[in-house]
Amino acid sequence: MLTRPVRDDDHDAIWRIFQAVIAPGDTYVFDPALPRAEALAYWLREGNHVFVAEHAGRVVGTYLLRSNQPALGAHVANAAFMVDPDSRGLGVGLRLGQHCLAEARRLGFRAMQFNFVVATNTAAVRLWERLGFRVVGTLPGAFRHARLGFVDALVMWRELGEE
Repeated sequence: MLTRPVRDDDHDAIWRIFQAVIAPGDTYVFDPALPRAEALAYWLREGNHVFVAEHAGRVVGTYLLRSNQPALGAHVANAAFMVDPDSRGLGVGLRLGQHCLAEARRLGFRAMQFNFVVATNTAAVRLWERLGFRVVGTLPGAFRHARLGFVDALVMWRELGEE
C-alpha cells in the first residue's frame, strides 16, 4: 500500500470515498446530500495537508491533517480520515493513521486531537486507541445518528513525542 500526497487527478476518487462514507449518516456530521464541490472544498482547502492511500493502483482512503486551532493552539494537530467502505479490512485506516502521526511530528505538532469521534463508530475508536489516543471528553448526545438517534461524540487526544 502506498501513502502519498494528494494530486489533482485524485479528486474523483476522494469524492467517491467521501460520498460513500457520509451517505449512511453514522460517522460524520456532514449532510449526506452535501454537493461534491462543497465536500472537495472542505477536504482540500488551503492549509490542509491531504494524503491518499493507494492499493493495487486504486485510491482506497484519504486523510487531511491541519492545526486544530489557530495561533496559540496551532501546535495541536487535527485530522480526518475516510476509507472506501469496499476496502475495509485491508488495514487502510491503520496505515493512514500511522502515516498521519509521522507527518504531524514532521510538521512540528506536539499533540493531536480529534474533536468529534462518534462513540458508536467502534472501529474508529478502537483504531485510535490502538494508535495511542485516549478519550478525554464525552459530548453527550452530540451526534444525530441516522438510525440510532442522538448518540455521544468523543474527544480523543494523544501527545506526539518520539515513537
